[in-house]
Amino acid sequence: MITKKQLTSLPSTFGVYIFKKNKETLYVGKSINIKVRVASHLENAKLDRKEFLIVSGANRLEIRQTENEFAALILESELIKKFHPKYNVIWRDNKSYLYIKITIKEEFPKVLFSRKEKDGKSLYFGPFSGSRLVLDLIADLRKIVPFCTQKSLGPRACFYSKLGLCDPCPGSISKVKDKQQYTKQKKIYRRNIKRIVRILKGNVQTIVSGFYKELRKMTKEEQYEEAIKVRNKIFRLERLIHYPLWSPEMSAAEVGDYKTSLAKILGPYFPALRDINRIETYDISNLGEKNQTASMVVAVAGVIDKSQYRRFRIKTKNIKSDFERLEEVIKRRFSQKWPKPEILIVDGGVPQVSKVIETLASLKLSIPVVGIAKNPDRLVIGVAGFPTVRPPLRAPGFNLIRTLRDESHRFARKYHLFLRERDFLI
Repeated sequence: MITKKQLTSLPSTFGVYIFKKNKETLYVGKSINIKVRVASHLENAKLDRKEFLIVSGANRLEIRQTENEFAALILESELIKKFHPKYNVIWRDNKSYLYIKITIKEEFPKVLFSRKEKDGKSLYFGPFSGSRLVLDLIADLRKIVPFCTQKSLGPRACFYSKLGLCDPCPGSISKVKDKQQYTKQKKIYRRNIKRIVRILKGNVQTIVSGFYKELRKMTKEEQYEEAIKVRNKIFRLERLIHYPLWSPEMSAAEVGDYKTSLAKILGPYFPALRDINRIETYDISNLGEKNQTASMVVAVAGVIDKSQYRRFRIKTKNIKSDFERLEEVIKRRFSQKWPKPEILIVDGGVPQVSKVIETLASLKLSIPVVGIAKNPDRLVIGVAGFPTVRPPLRAPGFNLIRTLRDESHRFARKYHLFLRERDFLI
């Protein structure tokens, strides 16, 4: 039986843990903090029969550390597929396992969501813990390396090709009459599929290095628009590697680790900050003078809560700066009877942080304020001197803030584009 004494030697890092009885694999799990996650199994064994059977039945605990959570996810799925652990029943969804399927035998391979394994013609990656995780992973990968998800080719380029998510589109390639051009486009598409396979096998660094090589070449040749596209792919891929994978199956222990990590980063600057329950993050979307918008994105108890997102349309006329827009949004937010946050995050550096602190003071409110500046991502702490902190990318708390920043930007921009399109149609 696994005991608490064995916890002392466990690492507090990303990785996979394996409960075994002699050579039999009982359970495989991943975590952002192996020590905390295994400890939660021991505690839950007091109340849950399945957890009790795992802990009491195991006489060995194997640990495999990884560099990030994405690598842990890939390794976990590989080990479950290899060993078929007795107690990994959570990986079943409607009595079948969930996979990412790549139809490599086809001329233009597709990347699909699949519930059936082994058709003899495809590569399968998984199993994964739920349909939402698989679909989100496919969506994220597609923004980095475009590919086709249609089971059969249509008579023309698909809708997703217009969004850059299927590029080059097999539907349009198949209609190319020039043989040389056809071969070139086909080669590009199949290269994309090879990149997806490498990523799903965990060979992410080779893809990142390849993108950086392309970026340097394009910059040298002054192909700046193309270079920006490649740079954005690098950012997205690094985000996928280092950011938390927000899934419903996240344990209470894992959620707590994000909060603990964040408290450790901010504690030296905000000694009174003992428990972080609610975090609010703000971003301004300003593309031109019309339809200026802002967003408020919320995390509660370490988990993003989309039901509490709020959006603002800037009302004050003749506003010339984002600082004034930020001031309006903060004042409007705190005129509402919404729960008070323990931390307020703003996209930006010292000027944005200063403006928020000043606005809160005018409202007689004292709330810790932190800015997140870009290139590279770093935290600007809202205390005297505005110290800048750059926590390691492995720090879950830092990644939580980065995720919230990206969410606030996406949400604000989405509302801005909605208003712009609506006005265009009126």
